[in-house]
Amino acid sequence: MDITLNQIESVLDAKVRPSLAAHGGDVIVQGLEDDVLKVRLTGKCSGCPAAHSTNEELISLEICQAFPTIRDIILVEETNPELINMAHKILNHQL
Repeated sequence: MDITLNQIESVLDAKVRPSLAAHGGDVIVQGLEDDVLKVRLTGKCSGCPAAHSTNEELISLEICQAFPTIRDIILVEETNPELINMAHKILNHQL
């Protein structure tokens, strides 16, 4: 059975996003390839020291229970572009 991104989004909506929203965050699916799901945390969950625990204990748990064929869930970590822009302004004495 092929897993669709819509199916994954449905599980995230039902089982994961409410918990993340309670902390001011969300999760975005970056892609699914070779049974490996890539996700990125956003909002206050982005860059949180507990992000890896959130991925392992919440996202991976729920997704792997719903879709046993998914082999791994990788947390893609990026610095928020707005934060980088603000840092540049501070360094250039524009703020």
